[in-house]
Formats: sequence, C-alpha cells, structure tokens
Amino acid sequence: MTAELTRGQNHPLPGARLEIRVSAGTPVVAGATLGDEDGTIHGVEQVAHPGAPALPGLEVSRQAAADHRLAVDLDAVPDAVHRVSVLLALPTGGRGPARFGAVAAPFVAVTGLDGDEVASYTITGLEAESAVVALELYRRQGAWKVRAVGQGYAGGLAELFADQQLAQAHQLAGSIHEAVASGLARSVPAPPAAAPAHRPDQGTAPRTGTGGSVPPASSPYDPQGAPGSGPGPQGPGVPGQHGAQQPYPGGPGESATAGQPAAPGGDGPIDYSHPRRQTAAPPPPPPAAPPAEPGRPARPVAGDATGWSMEERLYNQVWGMFEDLARTMAAYRSAVDFADSRMEKELDQVLSDPRNRIGGQGDAAREAARARHGELVSQAREVLDRDVTQLLAEAEVVEPALPAAFARWDNPVWHAYRVPMEIPMALRLGDLHLPEADRIRIPMLIRLPLERGLWIDSGRSASLDGSFADSHEMRRLGLETAVAHAARLLAVYPPGEFTVHVIDPAGSGAQALAPLVHSGVLAAPPAQGAAGVTEVLSRLTERVDLVQMALRGGAPDALPPGLDTSHQLLIVNDFPHGFDDRAVNQLRYLADEGPAVGVHLMMVADREESSGFGPLLDPLWRSLLRLTPVAEDHLADPWVGHAWTYEPPLVPPGSQVLQQVLAQVAAARCSWDR
Repeated sequence: MTAELTRGQNHPLPGARLEIRVSAGTPVVAGATLGDEDGTIHGVEQVAHPGAPALPGLEVSRQAAADHRLAVDLDAVPDAVHRVSVLLALPTGGRGPARFGAVAAPFVAVTGLDGDEVASYTITGLEAESAVVALELYRRQGAWKVRAVGQGYAGGLAELFADQQLAQAHQLAGSIHEAVASGLARSVPAPPAAAPAHRPDQGTAPRTGTGGSVPPASSPYDPQGAPGSGPGPQGPGVPGQHGAQQPYPGGPGESATAGQPAAPGGDGPIDYSHPRRQTAAPPPPPPAAPPAEPGRPARPVAGDATGWSMEERLYNQVWGMFEDLARTMAAYRSAVDFADSRMEKELDQVLSDPRNRIGGQGDAAREAARARHGELVSQAREVLDRDVTQLLAEAEVVEPALPAAFARWDNPVWHAYRVPMEIPMALRLGDLHLPEADRIRIPMLIRLPLERGLWIDSGRSASLDGSFADSHEMRRLGLETAVAHAARLLAVYPPGEFTVHVIDPAGSGAQALAPLVHSGVLAAPPAQGAAGVTEVLSRLTERVDLVQMALRGGAPDALPPGLDTSHQLLIVNDFPHGFDDRAVNQLRYLADEGPAVGVHLMMVADREESSGFGPLLDPLWRSLLRLTPVAEDHLADPWVGHAWTYEPPLVPPGSQVLQQVLAQVAAARCSWDR
C-alpha cells in the first residue's frame, strides 16, 4: 500500500533498488546529491545532473522533461553517503515558467523495480521558488528511509547547493543550466491536458481543472490548498481573515489568490477558471459515464475527475462542482446586473424627454423596459436552473460515494467505519451553498494536515431564518461543533497519530465534551482553572520548541525519549476565561508556530469578550479559520466575489454515530498501545 507522505514525514524503504518517478506540469530538471550525515556535499562529483547523469548507485535524466524516472541502487552508493537528496529545478533562459508557484504541484513517487509505489509526495505550498529538494533517502541505523522534504529555494540551484555547503555552488548551477539549455530542443513537454467532457446541459464553461494537488485550492479550502495543490496542502490555506475568508483554501497547500476572470483574445468565451487550479500529473482515466439517452444530458458518475486514486478523483470532483456552481452563479448575477442597468438606462432615456412624462407614451415605454428586463432575467434563471439541476444530480451521485473523511455524519459510510491506517488527503468541515441555488450543498473540504487553526465563533449571530441565539446557547452550539470536528479528526487519523487536549477553565463545557471524555479518547481530562491552563500550554509550547530545534538542527529523529510525536489538537473553550497575559502569548505562539510541527489549535470563543486585551489578539484571530456553529454567509470567495453560506457538520439529533466512532477510535488506540 502506498504511503502518501506530507512534508516532514518518513517511511521505511523495502529494498535497495528503487525507481523515483517525477511528474510535473512543465519540463523540469531532475538531479540528486550525495551527502554525509549532516547533508553536506563535499564536491561537485557528488551531484548527479544532466551534465553528469551517473554516479555510483544513482542515475538521473540527461535533459529537462515533464516526467522523469531516476534509478537508485542504495547498496552501490559509497559507505560515506548517508543522504541522497532528490532535487527539481525549473530551466532558466527559456520561455517556461520561472517559479513553481505558477505551475501545478510536482508529484514524486518512490517505486520498486516491479513498479509498485512505496511512497509518494505532492510538493505543495511553493510560490517564488525555482528549485526544490523533493525527497531525501537517508540511512538510519543501517536501514534506509525516505522523507518528504519539499524545501524550496527562490535563488534556484545555486542557493540550494550553497545550503548543502557546496563550495562551488554557483559554478555548478551555471554548468547545469548550460547543459540543460543545449538540450532544451530535445526536452519532453508536459502532456496535454485532456479536454473535459462536453456537458450539453450546462450553460457555463466546461471544467478546466480542479486546482487540487494533486494539484491544489486547489486552495474552498488548502481550504487547506486547495482542491488545488492544494490538496497544499493545505491548501487549501485561507489567507487573511479581515471579516471574510475564502471558502476553499488550499490546501492542498497553497494560499488562494484573488483572481479576476480573463477574457481570451478574439470573440471566444470567457474562461472563469482560477489561474492556479490546474491538474497535476497525468492520472489514471476516470470511469466512463453511462451513455445518455437521446436528447438528455449524460448521467453523472462518482469519481468522474482526474486523480491518482478514487479519493483524489472524488476530491477533485467536489472542487469541480464548486467551480461549476461559482461560474454559473457568476454568469447569472452578471446577467441580472446587466438587465437592471439596461432597464435603468431605458427608463432614464424615457424620463429625460418631457413629452413622455405625461400621457400614455411614458407608461408604455416603462412597461416595455420592465418587460425586456423580466425577459432577460427569466432567460438567465432558466440557464441557472438547468445548470443547478445537473449539479444537483451529480451531488446526489457523489455524496453517497464519499469516504468517511469527506462524508456527512448521516452518510451510511460511517456505519461501516473502521479506524484507517493512512491519513486521508482532506477533511470535511461543513457544507457551502449560495442563496440562489439553495438546493445544492457543496462539501467544504480542507487539506490535511491542517495548515492553520480553527476558530468556532460563539459570538451573537443571526441564523438564516432571522432568529438570534443568546450567548449561552451560542457557547453550547460552538463547543458541540468543536467536538464534532475533533471527533472527525480523531476518526480519520491512524491509531496513536492524533492526540486531543482540552482546556475548559470554568468547567462550563462538561455536557458538550461528554462524548470525548466518556469514550476515553482524550490525552487527559479537560484542564480547569488557571493552573490547568498554564500546565497544558507550557507542555505544548515546549513540544513545539523541541521539534523546531530538532528540525532546524537537521536531526528530526533526535527527539527526547517519550515525546509524543503524534499530531496534537488543543481545544480551548470559554476563552479568555482563565487566561493571563502570559497564557495569551503562549496561545498566539501555538497558533503561529504549531501547525508546522503538528500542533493545531481549535478555539471556541466570542471575540468581543476578549476585547480587553486590545490589539494584542488581532493577529490571533487573523491566523485562524473562522467557522460558525450556525449557518452564516461569512465565507468570501475572492475568485468571483461570492459570499458563500457555511453550514457546520453537526451530528443528526438522536444519532449515536459519534459515540460509536469514538468507541472504535478508543479501542484501536488501546490495541495500538499494547
């Protein structure tokens, strides 16, 4: 079974003879370096590149290409070599892109000689970098492992080699680019994107990509990335929240950027596709759709999107549905705005002539203008209804096929739930919809691991029906929403790889926290009082410090014995009760530095109640993804300007699915600990 790695993760290698496959959306240079225990390169003769493609136990491609296969024999590398770093770089001096942020996320896989994948890694989150260390094969106690690195360098190969202590870094980088330039005429171009299937029933443009990681945002979510290469990771995430957030952050792994629709030259249709939502490597062909009956649209199929696995195809299909709905809604709103402005212009022209202000001519002109307005709006509505009907049919097929991590709590897939052995690529945080198409709900997926914390806003808020919940009710709903999110995170991680801590200073959340407490999935009982707040925050900040020091020292495995290396989630209820200035600073530190080393924050708080801290907490709120315990249209989409209504993924009333899932998680954890 393939291990889908995220940045920093490692995986044992089953044998010495391997093949490393690289897929990118544009020709790239592939190479490798041989380093010692510290990763230092002791000479240009320890670098395999197109100008010198063969080293003992290692052979790379001789030219730039969109796809590479690197041969590795770890038994043949010198004994002094402890690290084999696989690097990718964009050619210079040509017409191609100058930074990885402008292309789809590269995909790297380690396979055996039989072609079976051992581990794979989608390199998300790159922006201005033109060179990147993709993977690292390293020797540990006589055995070899692979680690996902994803370290990019805006200064290109010269900066990359200099970081590995190579004295001739600039000279070697120049010679590599010269060797590549001489062979660019022979370079292998990226495979052409497959033309999307024509949807005769849709009035909007066909899907041009899902932006997932696959490729990303593929960053409504990294969020996290996004889908996009998001799924940078983490996607896909959602940048700055000054009262509004992007519904589909990147995640996988990139931050979505406000994009404007661009009209191509000539009289062709407008392409509303996000400029960074492109399909990554060539995936297996999706399942064929059943033939359509004459005169009727093709029947939708679950997984009818690009991707390397069914999970990725479903992720990309959900993103495709999101983009289709965004495009068709943008077209409808644009048509209505045009009809409104045209009617106003016609009415102004009528009223500007004094002769039309009296008598029947003015009334007739007004009625004619209103009739033309109604006709235009009616035509736009017919197209919208047609597109929404098709998307609704697709959603009815896709929803039952979603895996547990993507599914609602009322999905039957939870009845067959088993604790997974691998982390999924994304997690469902709720549903998104637009007021003109209230019938259809788009799953809000965010890339894993989380790239930013979550803030469940328990402040006073108006629900969709116009009613208001009091502060006590909002706190209760907010903590129940946080528990549902935490339970889902626990359910999608393998046993022992996700730990949850709770801070409940006043003990006011005992009832809502009961499913987590009674099932035994918490690391410890909820911390109460100022002493409990201090103890938990000190322990987690110390963990962040230790892991950061180990990573910066180049020894991520050299951690103190007994340190819990699993992902950590801290749920904070009733903030800022029980928090002093020191605790607030520790909380900000965890929100800023924690996600990069596997410590995540989920806060249930009313921002107004913490106003006494002044601007000190403004960076904290901006760093968190704001969600609400009731439906609210607060997620802003800068792509086309929509305000999406978010609905939290609450457990159906009376359902025992949450308790059943947590019981399995607790049982699996006990078995794992033995």
